[in-house]
Amino acid sequence: MESLTAIIRAQAGHQDTVAAELAKVGEFAAAHEPDTIGFFVAQDPEDPCKFTTYERFTDAAARDRHNNGEGSKGFFAAAGHLLDGDVTIVTAKEIWPR
Repeated sequence: MESLTAIIRAQAGHQDTVAAELAKVGEFAAAHEPDTIGFFVAQDPEDPCKFTTYERFTDAAARDRHNNGEGSKGFFAAAGHLLDGDVTIVTAKEIWPR
């Protein structure tokens, strides 16, 4: 299982739009990406401009399809200009549970 964690910062005042666009990515993945096993979005309660995603994929190819797919492209087209800095991404191979 492959995973990806992204830390995303919205510009102040734009966190609701960024949250809505991240939800659209999750909806797209659930409807059109059978090899995306999970797409979770969290919003920091102490810093509502900070979002963290945890994404799970059957393999690296599925992760790449997701990252290059319409859902991800749609997010950056709609909200990319509302982000505060670069997105921090960590990719990993899950080791537990097995």
